[in-house]
Amino acid sequence: MEPFVALRSAAVPFARPNIDTDQILPARYLSRPRDDNHGAYLFRDLRLATDGSEVPDFPLNQPHWRDARIALGGRNFACGSSRENAVWAFYDHGVRAVIAPSFGDIFANNAVKNGMLAVTLPAADVATLIAQVQADPAAEIAVDLPSQTVTGPDGATYRFEIDPFAKKCLLEGLDEIAFTLNHAEEIAAFERRLGRDNY
Repeated sequence: MEPFVALRSAAVPFARPNIDTDQILPARYLSRPRDDNHGAYLFRDLRLATDGSEVPDFPLNQPHWRDARIALGGRNFACGSSRENAVWAFYDHGVRAVIAPSFGDIFANNAVKNGMLAVTLPAADVATLIAQVQADPAAEIAVDLPSQTVTGPDGATYRFEIDPFAKKCLLEGLDEIAFTLNHAEEIAAFERRLGRDNY
């Protein structure tokens, strides 16, 4: 997993509340293997018309936001059904951080496990950031994980909270399996002690 330390990028806004995981990744793509490019299915039914052409006013179809590595969301972002693939879709598209007033719990947990940062900020602060990037689509936002800050296009800084274990895993590029394997020697020693004590 690629470590997440700091990021500066254009930020694509999805201002509506309650955008759910079925909108982010329609259910018909859930059977795709992880090594498939899930980014191709990100917001597929909102981004593309039934004939496959782009919906002109959808944010990801705007030239300045096509390659944004940060997304801004409304409250309760990525709510709905449990699907890790929704995180894969963002990640494979290139998005490494999502900033919103609140998230679906499962999405937020899956984000960390897949190297993507979900930042929770007060609704007024997110609204300010969305207004700024809508006014100037070329504007960039910076996210710094060590200092736990988001810096807006106007230079204003917003601090966010994150679980220390999640922060460590993101900074070091560790998923839960890699974190566990880092303690392989201690686990083996424990198992040897356990075996000796039980026989």
